[in-house]
Amino acid sequence: MAVSTISQAGLDAPITLTSPTLTSPSISGTPVMGASVITSGTSQASTSGTSIDFTSIPSWVKRITVMFAGISTNGTSSIQLQLGTGSTTYTTTGYVGSTARFSASALTSTTFTTGFGLNNSVSTTLISGSITITNLTGNTWSSSGSGGSADTGFVVFVTGGSIALAAVLTAVRITTVNGTDTFDAGSINILYE
Repeated sequence: MAVSTISQAGLDAPITLTSPTLTSPSISGTPVMGASVITSGTSQASTSGTSIDFTSIPSWVKRITVMFAGISTNGTSSIQLQLGTGSTTYTTTGYVGSTARFSASALTSTTFTTGFGLNNSVSTTLISGSITITNLTGNTWSSSGSGGSADTGFVVFVTGGSIALAAVLTAVRITTVNGTDTFDAGSINILYE
């Protein structure tokens, strides 16, 4: 670290650095208002199981981006995101939103009430994209996102929605509407800030 000036006004005061060069700094704690710390989750293979969970999201988080690459399931139930308020408690009702799916031959839309919808799923389609979930106020969250696939014809989707949770958001689950289709391809990760 190259530092022009280091000064400390008092024993409990923060250190002031002037023109520092920091190499691979580690920032921890709760960010202050106006600051942004983007944290990456650990990428998970979506090649098995009926859901992919990201837990232990800190209470100060205001935005979560869910990223997915080449995901699909072994069935045709739509893929959706559900928000959690505990390590095993996920909200499964009260979502207001819809998804529009554009292909070379058709436009279809679906209303979602059990999660934020990603796609009107087709078992042979590998979808990639992202959805951003943003804290509106209190425990109310909104979502928007898009994605697409070119493996079985031109397919693009857009999605949006909102929900008022009963408690602080602590987790995100990616699953299907029927809850029984199994993931069979791709990977999923999150960023939060």
